[in-house]
Formats: sequence, C-alpha cells, structure tokens
Amino acid sequence: MSQPTMPLTPLERLSGWALAVFCVLTAIFLIAPILAILPLGFSDGEFLVYPIREFSWKWMDAFFASDKWGVAVKNSFAIGAVSATLATVLGTMAAVGLSRQDFWGKKVITGLVLSPLVVPIVIYAVGLYFFFAPLGLTQSYTGIVLAHAALGSPFVVVTVGASLSNFDHNLMRAAASLGASPLLAFRRVMLPLVLPGVVTGALFAFAASFDEVVTVLFLAAPEQRTIPREMFSGLRESLSPIIAAASIVMVGTAILLLAAVELLKRRTERMQKAG
Repeated sequence: MSQPTMPLTPLERLSGWALAVFCVLTAIFLIAPILAILPLGFSDGEFLVYPIREFSWKWMDAFFASDKWGVAVKNSFAIGAVSATLATVLGTMAAVGLSRQDFWGKKVITGLVLSPLVVPIVIYAVGLYFFFAPLGLTQSYTGIVLAHAALGSPFVVVTVGASLSNFDHNLMRAAASLGASPLLAFRRVMLPLVLPGVVTGALFAFAASFDEVVTVLFLAAPEQRTIPREMFSGLRESLSPIIAAASIVMVGTAILLLAAVELLKRRTERMQKAG
C-alpha cells in the first residue's frame, strides 16, 4: 500500500516556482543569441542589422547557389562523417576495455582518454600542429579527420560506458563457453545491447566535428574550408547576411542531431521497460 504524499508547504511551493523561473531565464539567456541571428538570414538587407525591413529568401538562395559555401558544406559533412566513424570505433573499443574489472593505471588511462573534453581547444590545436607537422599531416584532410576523431572519441567513451554500466559480462562468458570467439560474442551479444549508446556517441562526435573551427584554422590548407571556417572568415571580411543563412543550416543540423538522440533515448527506455 502506497504511503500518502504530504502536501507541500508554502515555502516549498515558493522554492519550486523560483527554481522554475530561474531555469526558464537561464534557457532564455542561452538561446537568445541564437534566436537573434537566425531571422537575419531571411532579411532583404545587405548587412546584419535590425530592424528587418522585409523578409526574403535571397540569402538562403545565395548560400546554396554559392560554389564557395557548397564546398564548405561538403567538406563539413564529409569530415564529420569520417571522423565520427573513426571516433566511434576507437571510443567503443576504449569503453569496452575500461568497463572491465579494475586494473593498474585505469584511472590514468581514463583521464587521458577523456582529456580532450577539458583541455582548452587552442592548446589542443597548437599541440596537434607541432605533432602533425613533422609527419606531413598539416594542410591535409587526413590531419583534420584525425584531430576531429580525437575530439569526438571521448563522447563515445562516455555514452558507451554508460550503456555498459548495466551490461552483464556473464553474457560474454556464456557466449565464450558455447564456442563463440571474442569478436563474434561482441558482435552478437554486446553490440546489440549497447547500440543506442554507440549511435548516440557517434552523433555527438559528428556534432563536435561539424562545428569545430580552431583546429581547422591551425591544420587546414587555404582551400580546405568548412562551414565554421568560412563563417569565421566572413565575419572578418564582411558582415553579410549569408553568414546568418549558414547559421540556420548549422542550427538546423544540430536540431536534427538532438532529435535523433532523443529518439534513441526513448527507444532505450522502452527496451529497458520491456526487458
């Protein structure tokens, strides 16, 4: 028999309302800069200024018709896809290894694997430049992909590690006792159960690559442009509303990624309830 719930005191109700108002104000503070720039992508003016005299699609049309921006879009999606794939493979392997029983140096290795999340991006980019330069990886797509894969791997480690926290490793022992190789047991037993975490980590790794600009500035050649780098160059050269149009594309991509993560989260919750 469930216990009856006690009514909230006036102070508790006031604290709840205060917390709700604080959360709403914080969300507005974080989202307001984004909401301020997006309408300018539909302006008919020549500069990033308010008020908007008339809404127009000309800057969106100019963005998609521009060869320069077209190359940047292709580079951003291609680099993001390849680096996210590499980050997913490496991050999943690291998460599986770190999820096993404790071993000497586990905390140190975990800290090193997750260090790209806390190291300032400028320091990371400078270090990569001096490391890649003798190897001939600067001014190359390979160097950019490797740099972005290293940035995205920690996200995969975190999400896959969270999925593995509820994984029963006795299932792997059972598969081994039935003659399955470690690779076959991983593919048939472990991977289906942690797949939502793997896909979520891959989406975060793609997002980390898609909007990254600092390492691209250090490592990329002049013709190896991405959307964030093109936006950065445009802000230095001219404040054209086409930059706002590019912002709409990036925000739209981010919203789609967040929606995919939310769908995966709900699917995981349904699977856990069904189990």
